[in-house]
Amino acid sequence: MFDLMPIAYRNVNQLWAYILTETLKRLGLTCVVICPGSRSTPLAIAFAQQVPEIEAISILDERSAAFFALGQAKATGRPVVLVCTSGTAGANFYSAVIEASYSHVPLLLLTTDRPPELRDCHSGQTIDQLRLYGNYPNWQTELALPSADIGMLAYLRQTVIHSWERAQTPTKGPVHLNIPFRDPLAPVADGTDLSYLQSQFQPEEFFAGITDRLPIPHSLFPMPQQWKECDRGMIIAGVAQPQQPQEYCRAIAQLSQTLKWPVLAEGLSPLRNYAQLNPYLISTYDLILRNQQLAKQLAPKMVIQVGEMPTSKELRTWIDATQARRWLIDKSDQNLDPLHGRTIHLRISVEQLICGGDSQENTAVSSSSFPDYLQQWCTAETQVRLSVDQTMGKIDQVIESKAAWLISQILPPGTPLFIANSMPVRDVEYFWKPNNLGVRSHFNRGANGIDGTLSTALGMAHRQQSSVMLTGDLALLHDTNGFLIRNKFVGHLTIVLINNNGGGIFEMLPIAKFDPPFEEFFGTPQDIDFALLCATYNVQHELITSWEQLQQRLNPLTTTGIRVLELQTNRKKDAQWRQDNFSNFAGFHTEFI
Repeated sequence: MFDLMPIAYRNVNQLWAYILTETLKRLGLTCVVICPGSRSTPLAIAFAQQVPEIEAISILDERSAAFFALGQAKATGRPVVLVCTSGTAGANFYSAVIEASYSHVPLLLLTTDRPPELRDCHSGQTIDQLRLYGNYPNWQTELALPSADIGMLAYLRQTVIHSWERAQTPTKGPVHLNIPFRDPLAPVADGTDLSYLQSQFQPEEFFAGITDRLPIPHSLFPMPQQWKECDRGMIIAGVAQPQQPQEYCRAIAQLSQTLKWPVLAEGLSPLRNYAQLNPYLISTYDLILRNQQLAKQLAPKMVIQVGEMPTSKELRTWIDATQARRWLIDKSDQNLDPLHGRTIHLRISVEQLICGGDSQENTAVSSSSFPDYLQQWCTAETQVRLSVDQTMGKIDQVIESKAAWLISQILPPGTPLFIANSMPVRDVEYFWKPNNLGVRSHFNRGANGIDGTLSTALGMAHRQQSSVMLTGDLALLHDTNGFLIRNKFVGHLTIVLINNNGGGIFEMLPIAKFDPPFEEFFGTPQDIDFALLCATYNVQHELITSWEQLQQRLNPLTTTGIRVLELQTNRKKDAQWRQDNFSNFAGFHTEFI
């Protein structure tokens, strides 16, 4: 008999919770995040009894808890369970649910609720929790009230199995189960006669056949003949967080080398961190396309887009203007073409493409074998990359843009890196230098918000290799409750904080010329002393005043705790630097291209 069974036999709620948690354990659940509350008591008790097979982490703030779970699911690629009490608690999961939906992250949300007779009558801590997250979940339902009937227990088991599968197939994403409980919520006798279960309920038989193995598609897709016949084609490798990054990069490299098409790789693509796999990698496309003459010369006839479109507005505008035929490779069921072009969506992974021929990775490629179009791209990449690297190498003062460029070259191999939205993610796209460090980039580019940035990074780093986060001050301040996780966090996270006292991204927009009201309503300086803020949470803080100092702190990384490395920059001067140098980078000579 299982250790949980004596507790499960005390009341029907605890029996129900036992069946639910035991099913999840056998499916392969390893992490549950539990927010404190009364209505969720049966689940909290049941999950606590499943430790250590399932790690149970208590987190006070529901929004922070949801993003922590999101980060953990990103890092592991497997579902993480979230548990909360009734009322507005579950509403605080909403922004993380949206992000999980758009970025295909498997979350299983268990919101506990009052029974039907206590709804719509002003019973305390009760809201309408049915379809609480709208259409964002992959699947959602409300469970029946707990019952000791064997048939109902089987219903619960199968519903949990279905929920687990729907969080992962056909597309990963959130699943919501609303779970009502009547009193008593504590594991005390409730008067229900459960004695018959002693003879009728056989756990090994009841749970037999539960497996964490999901069906794996093996079908391959032949390469369209049109691609092979096109000599002005290009591949765009967009935002991606594949669980097997090397296989992903090899698949794109083989496609690129078979077709002899350049690969424009987003800063958040793993291709930039496995550069040796692809000799046709283009990392400076945003800067190249600012040269209007060259942008016109480089217009493609065909485009293969792998995953979502990169962040670059320059690239999106250019692709839209060229009206090239496009194929979009992504196995999700979503529309990933915001440009509404002539697009054929191949709902497969790039690894499922049959490219033909052998991969040419790690081999020298003769420039004489390049088609003219590929040669133009590679020459432009060489020139602009050299210009960027020389310019950055000469900068001694602390400015925002150099942080991304430097970090791309100095992190320990395989470091998990969380990149915050707004300016950090754009500086990564502009300046992240291709490398062979195998950095594992993570980000919340589903809905592109700044909510939950710190909590997601901590979830990503929990029980992983020592990790790094690159963020601005506003994104960090928006989620300072994430620091409350510090005593539950296992591992190390270094936060590289770009403190320009406000929203640097707005300095890049036309509204920056209108002050007032720009500074108050867009720049929004907060004037926070981060050394004092970190001291409040007992988090290590250090002011970084030189690039040498930053390099020393990032390699090697420590192994435990949370620390903040603060770089204080000038928001307006940095915006002017970008404006000036973007023009310089794009103004190279093009006579021979």
